[in-house]
Amino acid sequence: MIILGSSGSIGCNALDVAQNFCLPVETLVAGYNITLLNQQIHQFRPRFVVVAKQSLVNQVNTDSLEAIFVGTDGILQALRESHSTLVLNALSGFLGLEPTLYAQSLGKTIALANKESLVVGGAWIDCKRIIPVDSEHFSLWFLQQSRQPFDELILTASGGAARDVPLESLATQKAADMLRHPNWAMGKKITIDSATMANKLFEILEAFWLFRTTRINALIERNSLIHALVRFIDGSLSAHLAKNDMRLPIAYALLGAEALQTALADKPFFESLNLCTMPPLSFSEIDTNRYPLWVLKESLLANPQLGVIVNAANEIAVELYLHGHILFTQIAHIVQDCLQCFAHCKPTLETIATIDSNVRAKARAIAGTLR
Repeated sequence: MIILGSSGSIGCNALDVAQNFCLPVETLVAGYNITLLNQQIHQFRPRFVVVAKQSLVNQVNTDSLEAIFVGTDGILQALRESHSTLVLNALSGFLGLEPTLYAQSLGKTIALANKESLVVGGAWIDCKRIIPVDSEHFSLWFLQQSRQPFDELILTASGGAARDVPLESLATQKAADMLRHPNWAMGKKITIDSATMANKLFEILEAFWLFRTTRINALIERNSLIHALVRFIDGSLSAHLAKNDMRLPIAYALLGAEALQTALADKPFFESLNLCTMPPLSFSEIDTNRYPLWVLKESLLANPQLGVIVNAANEIAVELYLHGHILFTQIAHIVQDCLQCFAHCKPTLETIATIDSNVRAKARAIAGTLR
């Protein structure tokens, strides 16, 4: 397989799955964490690796390597040179879109953990050849194996670090506070997105492209034990409950359902939930006073091409917040203002990069007026 983002949480979990199920790894894309990359090279003996900058190449352990590539162009070259037909895209942000599109043009299948590929470019991606790795979308796929007609897809949200903060105190919450996710250990960007509910907006758009429906909602389930639900047209509901273990959707994506079930019969790998000791389950609506970005859900489902605007504005706003330049509540303000400014846009594959760049510039300009 090819792993884009091998040094991140998803990439490391994927390599754990690969080790336990003896899956060969041909290519690793690791960015800046050369220490971890060298450990991965030693363990998995890939043919190719990709690092973020040329200055990092001399730090890479070249044992077993046929080539080291650099930057975005290097990712595309590695995809082209690799024989593997399965690509796990666990890159973060807009950077992940081009490799997704290029890998599909090469006839490869994508195990997709890069939300932005669908949020920004879902209109140009063949979702029939996408395997969802997000736990929520994996759960929706899992629940629909019966092929029964559904009435509504329901994602779940933890509520993030903002869920118990008094409303009057939200604006003054420092990044260190909002990075303390109550249920998960994740990267900084996605942890802040969880606290603002931007992450769930992105997952709504992902679900739109993957399942081709606007009948999608989300509820807060504080324990992150129910990852998704499907309401069927007969009124019944099915829920997917599982431990907070990203290796489960990753293993399905990398091995396939049949091969994984066969492997698990001989080698139990995942810990099962104990229904008698797990905490009580409850659901609540997403409060738009606490999560103002959630008011954008219906307009985005009606105009999914606007995902590029929300994503670009949010990336800049979160970056500024993490560096202490804006208040927590101003993230939503910047995203909403950018969406209003660019709501007329009709992105095409040729213009999407330009729109992304223009929105980022506008987001920075708006932030400048808030200081």
